[in-house]
Amino acid sequence: MKRILITLFSITALVGTAVAQPRFTSNTEMHSFGQIEWKHPVTAQYTVTNTGDQPLVLTEVDPDCACSVAQWTKTPIAPGAKGTVSVTFDAEALGHFQKSVAIYTNAQPHLVYLKFNGEVVREIKDFTKTHPYLIGQIRIDRNSLDFPDVQHGEKPVLHMGVVNLSERPYEPVLMHLPPYLRMEAKPHVLQKGEKGMITLTLDSEKLADLGLTQTSVYLARFAGDKVGDENEIPVSAILLPDFSGMTDTEKANAPAISLSAKDIDMSPVLAKKSKARQDIILTNTGRAPLQISKLQVFHPAVGVSLKKSLLQPGESTRLRVTVVKRNIGKKRRHLRLLMITNDPMQPKVEINIKAKQ
Repeated sequence: MKRILITLFSITALVGTAVAQPRFTSNTEMHSFGQIEWKHPVTAQYTVTNTGDQPLVLTEVDPDCACSVAQWTKTPIAPGAKGTVSVTFDAEALGHFQKSVAIYTNAQPHLVYLKFNGEVVREIKDFTKTHPYLIGQIRIDRNSLDFPDVQHGEKPVLHMGVVNLSERPYEPVLMHLPPYLRMEAKPHVLQKGEKGMITLTLDSEKLADLGLTQTSVYLARFAGDKVGDENEIPVSAILLPDFSGMTDTEKANAPAISLSAKDIDMSPVLAKKSKARQDIILTNTGRAPLQISKLQVFHPAVGVSLKKSLLQPGESTRLRVTVVKRNIGKKRRHLRLLMITNDPMQPKVEINIKAKQ
């Protein structure tokens, strides 16, 4: 009987090991641009979620033609965390198109494909679908500027399409640009009904610190325009530690963070009380001291307290999260926490908070 039990235990252990693996999940397989204007590049952005239970690594992203250039999250994506794949299409050839992008990962299967399609035309007359956001008499194709998972030294680029619907010539200008952003507009002046492109380049070496940096820029609607809520465009950039020089041996002996929860729901408590509180246990399951170098909160309704920021191997600590109902406000912004650590597999840890009143 003892031998049978040992055999059963061994089989169970092997099955458990086989199941533990990363899993690649994208928010969409096909991105449809609709009509886009000839020689005006557009970008498809896919959100990738690791729905497995081991870190997911996107080892290579390879578009199927030279007409497309890809950028992607190069750091490991922890279980439950998200990354991005951005593909910019040059729109140099007129007509319908369908392209694919090969994504190589450490998950099974190792190769998956994401696709995008549309039609390149000489002139677009209806911009409501291609440029859904209206600021004054100017239409734009995005209402936020996000640079996720930036490594020190990188200079990622974002494009924002602009259309002039006013009766007079318009010069695209973003006011209050921070020192780490450089803007270029082509053409410099848009006539009525003309479409242009604002290109933004982030200089990561000018970011002040690790973690999330947030600010706002303001799209000028006309010459001499002022800043205000109506023309505000939020900007965010997340700078991560650089572990590219680590050897495999160093990674195997590195710290590793484990959390008792990454998504918490305060809604049931807030339905009855003015304040909700929940504790999350952080544990260092690695072989070296774990340093939590940054803990950021982005909403006045959320408060946190961390008992210890340096954990020895095997040590745990408590992260207490508090949400005050009256501070949530009418703007249902995303409530979350961001931690930056020296765990090379999880340098960025996000905790999402659900807090419906």
